[in-house]
Amino acid sequence: MGDHLVNNQNALAIPMMLYTKEGNPQSERLAGRIVILCHGLCMSHLSWQSQEGNDLGEAIHVSQPDTTVLYLDYNTGRRISRSGRKFSQLLQDVVDNNPNITQIDLVGHSMGGLVARSALFYGEQDHLAWVKRAGNLITLGSPHHGAVLERIGHHVQDIIAKLPFAGSLAKLGEMRSAGIIDLRHGSIRDADWRALEGRSVLPQDFRHPARLPSGIKTYFVASALVETHYDSKMTHLLGDGLVSVASALGEDDAEHALFVPDGHKALFYGVSHMNLIHSRRVREQVVAWLLANGRSDYAEQPRIYSYPKSLGLMV
Repeated sequence: MGDHLVNNQNALAIPMMLYTKEGNPQSERLAGRIVILCHGLCMSHLSWQSQEGNDLGEAIHVSQPDTTVLYLDYNTGRRISRSGRKFSQLLQDVVDNNPNITQIDLVGHSMGGLVARSALFYGEQDHLAWVKRAGNLITLGSPHHGAVLERIGHHVQDIIAKLPFAGSLAKLGEMRSAGIIDLRHGSIRDADWRALEGRSVLPQDFRHPARLPSGIKTYFVASALVETHYDSKMTHLLGDGLVSVASALGEDDAEHALFVPDGHKALFYGVSHMNLIHSRRVREQVVAWLLANGRSDYAEQPRIYSYPKSLGLMV
């Protein structure tokens, strides 16, 4: 209902802002390197926290004490491209107010990865200075080419709408937010929806490409519910339960494929979509990528495969 709250100027609409690891709105001066964690659909900046105190933000802070970890909070009901544009401007304001920031890394879970990509896309298109300080982009289970669940939901709603006795159920389906609709094909650009009537989105084959900005190290994490390496179409389609493996790894046809080296991709078996943000194995890999900061030549290495109860990452 997030887009509905915004359209009706409801005070409950969630504003976009940055929070510290203590859960306070960011207001202190910033310098050096900062890492921003971007949550997924229907979540918040608090979703990254763990009661055990071993969450991703804390792991980054422990491994890199001089790096500031911040948490983005935003309205996941809004169009992803609108959130991306606003995030891009927010980052420009942060850099303008804190000129001693040297690097900005973005880590996004699910929809958060798409919002981060959209911010980079519009930041580069608008020639904003903050993009020049962007170092790494890491996405965890982000539906770069769409989420299976939203596609199924759209198909089911289309069938129900044609049944004369199920009109009320169809109307309930139409209430899902514009942000969820954007997840159908991973749309991160205004051009994918602006010319359409209502809250629809362009079909997959007609969406506009949104390539990754040059000069930024990009890493994709996907997961599969099965616990062992079982290479089948069903395993890859089911993926983490919400996003297919190919979508999370940005793999598609030549026009829409996100060209990331195999060494920058990791597939974690036995991890669900929601557990990507709390998995120890995922956390260790993200920290390793951030520590390397582009110095290690992952591009020359094979894809990473990780299995449960293993002593380390297995290739």
